[in-house]
Amino acid sequence: MKQRKLISQMHPTLYFLAVWLRRTKRKTAWFFDGKSYSKVHDCEALPFRVKKHQSVLLRKLGQNNEQLQFNKITNLKIAVQNLNGIIIKPGETFSFCKLVGRPTKKKGFLMGMELSFGEARPGIGGGICQISNMIHWMVMHSPLTITEKSNHSFDPFPDEGRILPFGSGAAIFYNYIDFQFENHTNKTFQILLSVGDKYLEGELRVNEELEHAYHIFEKDHHFLKKENEYYRKNEIWRDSILKQNGNVIKSELLKKNFARVTYEPEHYIDFSED
Repeated sequence: MKQRKLISQMHPTLYFLAVWLRRTKRKTAWFFDGKSYSKVHDCEALPFRVKKHQSVLLRKLGQNNEQLQFNKITNLKIAVQNLNGIIIKPGETFSFCKLVGRPTKKKGFLMGMELSFGEARPGIGGGICQISNMIHWMVMHSPLTITEKSNHSFDPFPDEGRILPFGSGAAIFYNYIDFQFENHTNKTFQILLSVGDKYLEGELRVNEELEHAYHIFEKDHHFLKKENEYYRKNEIWRDSILKQNGNVIKSELLKKNFARVTYEPEHYIDFSED
């Protein structure tokens, strides 16, 4: 089935106007929405670890330009400088876009891979969503409250090396597609990030031991085919576990995902009409 072009693809001027309006609206909100945004950095680690994670820097992603992958590492290093050690105090809101700022050539960002208009293509600062994906994954393992999070509208690559459930990432596009969470607890949290030789590495830490641990898992994962299109669906669930005795005290559905797939999966359920 041939994909119809978006109006923004047919009329680029309208696209840039829409982006400008949304960015202006977001910048206005940052000043007048009444939120207290996290801005203090301290790279001395808080005493207790909530979650640690690492993700591979270089992955085989279809037939895309390998140079974009290397450029992504540069982009990650620049973004990490604005995020490493960020403190999220009680009552504060973490905003990825507010902290990282707009990726520009002047700041040293390079052309990396970004997902837009239904395809993977080069864009300045492309690839920094690997950081928002990691932070989102760690925050899901905590009592912090996710208040704004978007998924990519399609799945562009097969799961080569992917270990996290489909749909557990957080898409970013400065500044109106943001990843935000709030601290409604009485504890102070901290995000530590670094770019190593092979991995992006991260930790979520806290100043006091948490009462609960959290386990994230996937349910009802399927690939589907409808006519000439492929889709993917799943559910992401979380168990809250009382550390004192290991009992699961709460099991909750966090997210239902459904997205178009731009490759042919090996196994799928065909709903096409005969």
